[in-house]
Amino acid sequence: MEITSPTYLAKEQVQTVQDYVLFSAHAVANIFRKPRYFADMLLQADTIGVGSLPIVVLTGFFTGAVLALQASNTLERFGSVTLVGQLVSTSMVRELGPVLTSLMVAGRNSSGMASELGSMVVTEQIDAMRALGTDPMKKLVTPRVTATVFMLFFLTIISDLVGLTGGLFIAKVLLRLDARQYWSNAWETLVFQDIFMGLAKPVLFGFIIATIGCFYGMNARGGTQGVGRATTQAVVAASVMILAFDLLVTRFLMAVLSLN
Repeated sequence: MEITSPTYLAKEQVQTVQDYVLFSAHAVANIFRKPRYFADMLLQADTIGVGSLPIVVLTGFFTGAVLALQASNTLERFGSVTLVGQLVSTSMVRELGPVLTSLMVAGRNSSGMASELGSMVVTEQIDAMRALGTDPMKKLVTPRVTATVFMLFFLTIISDLVGLTGGLFIAKVLLRLDARQYWSNAWETLVFQDIFMGLAKPVLFGFIIATIGCFYGMNARGGTQGVGRATTQAVVAASVMILAFDLLVTRFLMAVLSLN
């Protein structure tokens, strides 16, 4: 195995971060420039949003069900099993819904973007687009970023609702709670800060998923092995950045919204 100095590795990582920031800025700037490829945006919205719906629904349902099951074990010690709806709704809307949905979408779509664009790079299709006068960033990257941000917002809402339904299933079947009481507790406990926090995160996470997937795909080198390497790096980087930024965004929003 080739030995590389720590200094070179540090410089390489800094260079990668710098390239990613410039890449993301270019993708955002292209939104305000013509031409706008609305057909490509709709196609990507269908691929990313509708294609991810089954795994998002399954993840949300079982997460809500497990959350209700685990919470009931703790609440039962204090005689407060009826509050399971409040715990499920707060946890799903503020944290688990956005994060788990983003991780599922990242695993499915960030890798897909990296492999698709990486294959186009190694087969010189990107160079052909430039030769024909088409901006690959505008044609390939910006539609994916726009579609991912837009669709992840609604996928998170669906995941939250399905998660509450999963909690209702456990509350009704195993805990013998009244469904009306469960929904009443679940909705009444939510305030504006909870909903705002839960719906602000998917916008940022969607941007991270799309830009990282496209960045590694557009910078794939080394043939088919390079495409596979870029795909793996995209999934790992997107997942880690989602978890890291979740902590930062949560702390920032708690400070801004004065949540304790």
